[in-house]
Amino acid sequence: MAFLKAGGLTAFFDAEHFFDGFKANPAYALATLKAAAEGGADCLVLCDTNGGTLPSEVLSIVKQVRRKLECHLGIHAHNDSELAVAVSLAAVEGGASHIEGTINGYGERCGNANLCSIIPALQLKLGIKCITGAGLSRLTEVSRFVAEVANLAQHSNLPYVGSNAFLHKAGLHVSAIAKWGESYQHIDPQLVGNNPRVVVSELSGKSNIFFKAKELGIPLPPHGKEARRILEQVKLLESLGFQYEDADASFELLLLRSQPGYRPPFNLVDYMVVVERHRRLPAAYDIGAQFLAEATIKVKVDNKLMHTASEGNGPVNALDRALRKALLEFYPGLAKTELIDYKVRILEGNIGTGSLVRVFIESSNGKTQWRTVGSSTNIIEASWLALYDSMEYFLLRVDKKSKIT
Repeated sequence: MAFLKAGGLTAFFDAEHFFDGFKANPAYALATLKAAAEGGADCLVLCDTNGGTLPSEVLSIVKQVRRKLECHLGIHAHNDSELAVAVSLAAVEGGASHIEGTINGYGERCGNANLCSIIPALQLKLGIKCITGAGLSRLTEVSRFVAEVANLAQHSNLPYVGSNAFLHKAGLHVSAIAKWGESYQHIDPQLVGNNPRVVVSELSGKSNIFFKAKELGIPLPPHGKEARRILEQVKLLESLGFQYEDADASFELLLLRSQPGYRPPFNLVDYMVVVERHRRLPAAYDIGAQFLAEATIKVKVDNKLMHTASEGNGPVNALDRALRKALLEFYPGLAKTELIDYKVRILEGNIGTGSLVRVFIESSNGKTQWRTVGSSTNIIEASWLALYDSMEYFLLRVDKKSKIT
């Protein structure tokens, strides 16, 4: 340490396994810190390397160290007990002035202390200014950017910055936050660059419907029967396997379709899908077998019937290609869209292959992303319903000017 300081460097001493070492031999653990301090260390970083120390233990130990040594103290916590953020804050309350962590808590094993939770907790809860207000308001943006660079999906349940951090589902909650935001939100979401999010589900009330309609700019009379009717429709569809919490585009279409005089950009007349397996060997497990999926589809745009067919590497891909082929003549903007995620969930595993399935499709045109849902005992039909919604949503809400007349 003295050698580094003699060279004009800033030197931090990371005391690996410090808390476990202190609990085993306090005198020796303190002696190591004293030696580093005497060598000129700018900061002594106390490490919970195994991630198993409780916040109360950290608070007590840091206070003991603070009484013995005058130099700056830091904390480096791992999340093996889901306590890294709590441990870091406890260390600050005990006298630490330096925190080590990572954006989104990325790190080995269970991760490190999540700076996206620590920064707003310091600033908004403890009154310790560690970043500008403008910087704090970009925290959600930074979290998503780092997740994208790491090629990882940002966890929706991250505190402060996750898409579910300020999510409201129960009708009572939505009614309350519409009147007073702090009733079910511990901070103003905009302080960290996030937004309240209302979803519609079987737990919803009319307040959810009104809130979402207002948010989406869709007129809905506050005292009419429309909201009640839409709510009953949502509950009926959810009993059939649909779920709108993660499929906002499908729910928005449900609201749009309830509007008087609604005209869809296209109407399905019929479709057919054929999947054929070409066996090269008579064996039951012919790994080299080739599959052919072909979809034939009839749709109407205005009063013009389009009848097209297309092959694909599977039935959903074939349907997607056939539908695009039918619609591109009228809506060339569809060429920019692509399916970026496709998920199937079995809803009734106890009846095997006859189970109800739910399909989520996430689509993008390179700038905007949207999610749709379909459900059926027929996986192709469930996929078609989600695909149909995806195309319709794009044409109505994302690329409104794409139609050629």
